Amino acid sequence: MVEMKVQGLFFDSETNQSIVVLKDEATGRTLPIWVGLFEANAITMGIEHTWTPRPMTHDLIKNIIEGMDGIVRKITVNDLRSNTFYAIISLEVDGRVVEIDSRPSDAIALALRAKAPIFVAEKVLESAGHMEPKTQKETSDKWIDDLFDKLKPEDFKSEM
Repeated sequence: MVEMKVQGLFFDSETNQSIVVLKDEATGRTLPIWVGLFEANAITMGIEHTWTPRPMTHDLIKNIIEGMDGIVRKITVNDLRSNTFYAIISLEVDGRVVEIDSRPSDAIALALRAKAPIFVAEKVLESAGHMEPKTQKETSDKWIDDLFDKLKPEDFKSEM
């Protein structure tokens, strides 16, 4: 397992989907995961630490876990099958570990709220991760730069 951080959230205008990018700060490997609009919004709120006056779904889940004296210990993107990522939310409740199947987008949104670490299985990184070439600038992956080159101002207009 490799601990990763959310590097950012980007919009792919070709697919009209958002991409959350996880990054291994030690090696520079990245993992892009395409997510839906609502999940992207929930992840953005977690990244920016902005909250609504009433709890949204991921806030509610966090509140339920904490209300039952549980702790989100970690989330793990543990598999990739047929171009679909899978994740596990690891909770500790009454001294025992409980693992809950989850979509990675929901697990990431919860991890950001609970300040829990995000891990990715090595096999997932081997099949879907990207490694920045040594000749590239260190602050960005080329494919992310390419995404930014395609973006237009209208891609950032809010539908809310």
